[in-house]
Amino acid sequence: MKMSAFDKLHRIEKPREKLARGGAGALKDEELLAILLRTGYKGKDVLALSHEVTKKFPGKKLFELTFEELSAIKGIGETRAATLLAAWELAKRQLDPAGGKPVIQTPEDVCNQVTEIRARKKEHFVVLYLNTRNQLLHREFVSIGTLNASLVHPREVFEPAVRCSAAAVVLVHNHPSGDCAPSEEDRALTRRIQEAGRLLGIDVLDHVIVAENSRYSFEESGRL
Repeated sequence: MKMSAFDKLHRIEKPREKLARGGAGALKDEELLAILLRTGYKGKDVLALSHEVTKKFPGKKLFELTFEELSAIKGIGETRAATLLAAWELAKRQLDPAGGKPVIQTPEDVCNQVTEIRARKKEHFVVLYLNTRNQLLHREFVSIGTLNASLVHPREVFEPAVRCSAAAVVLVHNHPSGDCAPSEEDRALTRRIQEAGRLLGIDVLDHVIVAENSRYSFEESGRL
């Protein structure tokens, strides 16, 4: 049987053996890619395929391709495209767990995103839109003025959520009086938005009321 160029390499020079001997840092990009791809296709061994792909898409360009674009490359296909994208995403998460986006986990995290409204003389209603890892995707001012159901409608809250594919929202508004205790209108509005969120499959994680020197969290107080 005719040996491929890959098989002709000295045993120590095969990518997996080279990695075991000197660590992943000792491998070229095409050798690392060859380990992920594992095999080539008829007429082109895995090293030749990897060399061709890394030459056409050097550096990060390969991982800027969509699943469909990767899958369309001869010798990669859907299964290997999924492997490459999964490996890239795993690496990104370990190097930058937050992906460069603020993580919203506590009422203090929420307050840090709305510092400019805490001392305002009018009520400002803001919504924070989060992904499944509680990373901030988007922030939107929904209304300015006296807070009531006519000014804050669920459609105004959730339209941006659908647009940015948010998994959850956090509601925030300020009380110019300085007293952060929720009013009956605050409680009614929170329930209304929660109910709309359930229908859409989007969680309302908290409703935080802020003032210049204090804050109130519905979730922290057991009202969500």
